[in-house]
Amino acid sequence: MYDPSMRVLTVLELLQSREEVTGAELARRLEVSPRTVQRYVARLQDLGIPVEGRRGVGGAYRLNPGFQLPPLMFTGEEALALALGLRALTHLGLHALAPAAQGAGAKLTRTLPHALREDVQALELSVQLDASPWVVGTDATLLAGLLRAVRSRHAVAFTYTAKAAAATTRRADVYRVVHLDGRWYAVGHCRLRGALRSFRLDRMQDVTVLDEPFTPPPDFDALAYLRSTMPEPAAHDVSVWLAVPPEELRGHVSGWHTELSPEDGGTRMRAGRDNLRSFAAFLLGLDCDLRVDGPPELRRMLARLGERGAALGALH
Repeated sequence: MYDPSMRVLTVLELLQSREEVTGAELARRLEVSPRTVQRYVARLQDLGIPVEGRRGVGGAYRLNPGFQLPPLMFTGEEALALALGLRALTHLGLHALAPAAQGAGAKLTRTLPHALREDVQALELSVQLDASPWVVGTDATLLAGLLRAVRSRHAVAFTYTAKAAAATTRRADVYRVVHLDGRWYAVGHCRLRGALRSFRLDRMQDVTVLDEPFTPPPDFDALAYLRSTMPEPAAHDVSVWLAVPPEELRGHVSGWHTELSPEDGGTRMRAGRDNLRSFAAFLLGLDCDLRVDGPPELRRMLARLGERGAALGALH
C-alpha cells in the first residue's frame, strides 16, 4: 500500500468501521509515522470530511457523529473493477440488465473524480469483451427471485421443462445459484424427486417463493455437485482449422467442450467429441475449406464419408 491516496482512503475506511481509532494504530496499520498520519487526516479534513482528533497520550481520531459519507468513494482499482463488472453482465446471460448496467455506469462516471473518470472512459474506449455464443440468456427477474429465496431459506415452486420432456410443476429447496459454462443453475433438494437436483434457469418459469422455510446442509458446495453431474471428458480431442472467421461459426457449432479462436485468417476449433462419425458429417456440411490436424481417426472418417458420398452420387 504505497500510494498515498490509497492510504488516505484506508484511514477513512478505518474511521468508518470504528467509533474511534488511535493515531498509533493508524500509523501501525499504514506503516507510516504518526506525523504522516496527521497529514492524511488533514487531507480528509481538506476534502470536507469532519474528522475529530484528540491530542495527548493515546490521542485518537473519529468521524463527527451523524456524518453521512457520500454514496460513492472508490479507489482507481475499485472504479475499474466496477466498470468492468457492469460491462460483463451480458456475458453472464443477463441481457435484461443491460439498460440498468448502462445507467449505473453513467452514474459511476459522473460521481468519480476527474482522473478516475478519465480512466473509466479509457476502459470504455479501449476494452472489447467478446460475447460468447454459448452463454444462455437468463431472466433477471427470475434470478432475483431465486436469490431472495436462497437468502431467506424458503422453498420455491416453479414450472420446469426438461429437455425433450413435458413441463412439470416442481417444489425445491434451493441451496445455491451457480453460473457454469454459460448457463445459470439452481441447485438444491427437489421435493418431487426427493433428491438433490440442479435446474437450468432458462428452463424455469413462474417462480414463486413459498412460505415454507428449510435448513440447507452445512458447507454445501453447489459448484462441486454440479460439476460431478456434468458429462465425462470426451473420448477424442479434435483440432480443426476452418477457413472462416469465428463470428461466422457462432450459433452453428455446439458449445459443448468447444473452443473457437482466430488463427491465420480463419478459425481454430478445439473440441472434445465422443462420436467422430457425426462430427465428420457436421464438418462436411460446413461451406468452407478446412484442415483436420487431429486426431487421425477423424481424417479417416472424413475420407470414408467422402467415398460414400461419391459412390452414392455415381448411382444417379
